[in-house]
Amino acid sequence: MNAARTTATAARVLRQLRHDPRSIALMLLVPVLMLTLLRFVFDGSPKTFDGIGASLLGIFPLITMFLVTSIATLRERTSGTLERLLAMPLGKGDLIAGYALAFGAVAVLQSLLATGLALWALGLDVVGSPWLLLLVALLDALLGTALGLFVSAFAASEFQAVQFMPAVIFPQLLLCGLFAARDTMHPVLEGLSDVLPMSYAVDGMTQVLTHTDMTADFVRDAAIVAACALLVLALGAVTLRRRTP
Repeated sequence: MNAARTTATAARVLRQLRHDPRSIALMLLVPVLMLTLLRFVFDGSPKTFDGIGASLLGIFPLITMFLVTSIATLRERTSGTLERLLAMPLGKGDLIAGYALAFGAVAVLQSLLATGLALWALGLDVVGSPWLLLLVALLDALLGTALGLFVSAFAASEFQAVQFMPAVIFPQLLLCGLFAARDTMHPVLEGLSDVLPMSYAVDGMTQVLTHTDMTADFVRDAAIVAACALLVLALGAVTLRRRTP
């Protein structure tokens, strides 16, 4: 990997995103709108919003970044852009790192907007530090970016990229502990939830929601989410294809 090539790739991706207002709106505004909608769904039960809103503050960015990243990467491959780029002295690692850096910058802005809105406009009540809440939201968005880059290698069209969402995102959403405590699930499902990164994202948000200080469990959860994102990025670099058959 070369730092100059990686940053040049990131700059190119950001320039392209600047001319794609729909993708920008999906990444920046949809999580904000969904959190706002959720707040008024539980308008008569603020405590319920506090319990669910903190978890969804990490889940919404993960889902939107997954969708946008997988489709954007696939679009570049089907248009021949990736093939032209990889014909240059640009390694797969440089390309994946550049994409991750670009979408990671968007993820920072997305997480700032969503966290700021939830805490200071929608009244989300957390016991812990808002910065820890922001950290988990950012890690979740980066995980979504990594998953999107990874699954784009296995899709032949944008429609197929969207179809990966039920296979990759929905099982994690059902098993992450959002709808039922993981220790109350069937042992097989509980064991499966233990190896899914979204479970640790929700656990990390719960730690911030219920503890004033950074706990050892929070550090573990954040480290697992970050490690999963790095692992998936590495797999994305290995599986990246020049063109769609």
